[in-house]
Amino acid sequence: MTTPRVGAPARTGGTPPSVVRQGDRPGSPFAADASGDAYIRRAGKGLILAFYAALRAIRMYPLENAAVVKSAEELASLTTELLAHETELEIRVSGEFVFINTVRLRLDLDNYASFSHLLSVFRSSGVGSMHLRKAPAVKEWSRFLALLLVPSTDPPAQRFQQLTGKLAQQQLMMFDVGEPLEQAADDETRQKSKELAKRTYAHSVAITKDLMTSVRLGGSPNIKKIKRVVQGIVDQILNEETSLIGLTTIRDYDEYTFTHSVNVCIFSVALGKRLGLGKIQLYDLGMAALFHDIGKSRVPAEVINKPGGLSEDEWRMIAAHPWLGALALFQTRGSQDLPYRAMVVAHEHHMKLDLTGYPRPIRPRAMSMFSKIVAVADSFDAATSRRSYQTTPLSPAQVMQEMRDNPRRGMDPVVVKAFINLTGIYPVGTLVVLDTFELGIVHAVNAIPEMLSRPVVRIISDDRGNLMHPGTLHDLAEQAADGVYLRTIIKTDNPERYGITVGDYFL
Repeated sequence: MTTPRVGAPARTGGTPPSVVRQGDRPGSPFAADASGDAYIRRAGKGLILAFYAALRAIRMYPLENAAVVKSAEELASLTTELLAHETELEIRVSGEFVFINTVRLRLDLDNYASFSHLLSVFRSSGVGSMHLRKAPAVKEWSRFLALLLVPSTDPPAQRFQQLTGKLAQQQLMMFDVGEPLEQAADDETRQKSKELAKRTYAHSVAITKDLMTSVRLGGSPNIKKIKRVVQGIVDQILNEETSLIGLTTIRDYDEYTFTHSVNVCIFSVALGKRLGLGKIQLYDLGMAALFHDIGKSRVPAEVINKPGGLSEDEWRMIAAHPWLGALALFQTRGSQDLPYRAMVVAHEHHMKLDLTGYPRPIRPRAMSMFSKIVAVADSFDAATSRRSYQTTPLSPAQVMQEMRDNPRRGMDPVVVKAFINLTGIYPVGTLVVLDTFELGIVHAVNAIPEMLSRPVVRIISDDRGNLMHPGTLHDLAEQAADGVYLRTIIKTDNPERYGITVGDYFL
């Protein structure tokens, strides 16, 4: 009897909230910790949460509504206390980070929504920083936030000019807003980053190949060497993630087992960063992701690479790889240097959120956050890769839509949403056809959250289909003077149809 592979996940790939507890305020809300960067981080977190609550209230109610007044009072109060302590206050956004007076605030899962919303509002308004030397009154805060939320289809630079003009008209010049600092790296710096990413990726694949081969032959992998690989990936993702994520598009058919583990590690670390995990947590997550499929090294290679359907016995072998992986890690020499979570992830990454995957647990349990992250990264890379039994992979955009819209895939919707925020609606490596009849390859997600459908693309052909290499980068959010977008995606397409190897454009 032959079992089809369709069911194998491995093979298919208002009232504003209260911001600060009143019990924290014996005189100052942060009196318990009123010195140095720790004070700024704690007070700044409360300030951003209050900012978020006030923005939400103003979106829903008129300025004279009690909910708006209350949230603006809280924001004014926190601003006054911070200014009393610091004499001046600056909120600045840079990339995915929020700074209060040069101190970078930690992004955690519990404040992900508030930080993301602030970044979105600032970017769409063309604001990079807001500086205060005196505390605005409650009504001044309300009017300022209302101006930030004025709907507009104008580009951020133009909106910034409109905002500064309105601030002057309404005598709100105590809000000293500034444009984002220019962060575009020059060509030389960008090229150095690209070369470093290529070395990191190639080294990671080589070490992963040694790891899998060693376990298959009954040996014990060099944990310290693997740790250095993961540290290199984490450092590269924290420094400049675009180059490394771009290399996941290579997806070498002959080296799939090894490149898949490295790709899942890259996607997992980048996703963990987006979810606010700290550097040490990212190291542990990277180790877990790199080891997630180690159990397959104990499954016969002819079963792993079989091009046709699987028999029941062969399917059982495949379905055993999660617990075989946990066992292999437990028996690894030097396993005390492995994060315990790596064993958990190896065991759980195919279980699904509702526990209908494999292996079936004996008793009810909740999947760990690391397992949820790796499950999303694993499914995305598997479904977009060509393998012995999947000669025509799905396009990244198709896979993203399936992960988002099909609950039977069993993935955590919050993690999937964060992954879409990381990769965009059109993930890196997607071949797109533009309304100018040019072909483009998605190079990076747009930094403006509202522009997820308008990524940065590399134009690789002219309007007659003549291919160009390396092509030129264009931001699809660019508009003409009349407000019309210069280029728009009309569909995605299969690169093989045009004889295009996507990975070549990231090397």
